[in-house]
Amino acid sequence: MSRPLSRSIQFPLFILMLNLFIALLGQGMVIPILPDYLKQFDAGGTAAGYLVAAFGAAQFIFSPVGGQLSDRWGRKKLIVAGLFLTVLSDLIFAASHTLPLLYLARFIGGMGVGIMVPANMAYVADITTPDTRAKGMGYLGAAMNLGMVLGPGLGGIIAEFGLRVPYYFAAGLGLVATILTLFMPETLKPEHRTARSQASGRQPLLKPLIDSFRTPYFRYLLLILVMTFGLVNYETVYALFVERKYGLGAGRISLIITLSAVIGIIVQVWLLDKFIKRFGEKHLIRLSLIMTAVALLLMLVRVNLGYLLAVSALFFTFNAFLRPTVSTLISNAAGNRQGYASGLNTTYTSLGNILGPVIAGTLFDKHINSPYILGAFILMIALCLTVNIPNSQEKRTAAHD
Repeated sequence: MSRPLSRSIQFPLFILMLNLFIALLGQGMVIPILPDYLKQFDAGGTAAGYLVAAFGAAQFIFSPVGGQLSDRWGRKKLIVAGLFLTVLSDLIFAASHTLPLLYLARFIGGMGVGIMVPANMAYVADITTPDTRAKGMGYLGAAMNLGMVLGPGLGGIIAEFGLRVPYYFAAGLGLVATILTLFMPETLKPEHRTARSQASGRQPLLKPLIDSFRTPYFRYLLLILVMTFGLVNYETVYALFVERKYGLGAGRISLIITLSAVIGIIVQVWLLDKFIKRFGEKHLIRLSLIMTAVALLLMLVRVNLGYLLAVSALFFTFNAFLRPTVSTLISNAAGNRQGYASGLNTTYTSLGNILGPVIAGTLFDKHINSPYILGAFILMIALCLTVNIPNSQEKRTAAHD
């Protein structure tokens, strides 16, 4: 049975959730206002795809570094540094008047998230036990999803005061989160820190990725890649897709994404732990992959606004189940190298953030339905990765027999 989280870890867990929410809020704000924002730069869909991909590229480069440095220097320093970079990114994006500066801003933001997310996940692993880790990761995953999918709604609302205002708003929140993080205790004691990265010298960029093939949780990393691809593939062209298929503007699109996000987050926070207990990780991952694929295909059918909201909520709900469940499996298999494993987790997330928007944008220009068809196909193929995944529900049943 999963135990409730003790009061001693509730405050740091809340701060960690706030950190990830704010860091990804700026990324989510891009979605509904990006078409109008890019018109100021005489840019269109292609630029939008690469702008989103720049964030993922920076994550890919810096996530392994962030994970390893958190094992060497401690979690808190990396979290603060990552938050500072996301604040800087939002400020540059808000003040930019040239397209290259927008790319630079997104790259800096991806760098900050790449450094910060592994340290946040390792921090949660430090302060939880195996019994409470799934719940802790679930809360962390909820905060990440909330930032990414509630960001569009907030961005659309705040943009009524000006297209650049949402980014100044996100930067202000980031400063608040940075200050609050300074009051958090460090969880990794000096005697438990590793000098591995110092002893090994500078590693080639692709070495952590190549080394990940030999980890016992490699298939889980591939699942992270697939689910991220599906989410970013869905979100990158969502505003353009809905605008063309339903004729909706940024305000309506923001409202739909916001309501869908709220439904998904509520379901994740209140039901994730119960679902894992009842079905186990393997069956929950399989169910979530199937339902997210079904939701992508249902997007192709044009009905009405209520139908669009229901399908969007279905997608966000089951996508919200996937990440914390798989992240828990990775954490449980990582032993005392939580920072390293969290870095790889974020690296594979960033690969999805690179491939998803580039492929989605390119396919959308050819046919508006093709990004969702490809996404559904890849999610269904990913079911092969769930073979032989250990299932906690089956273990508990066997233990009682």
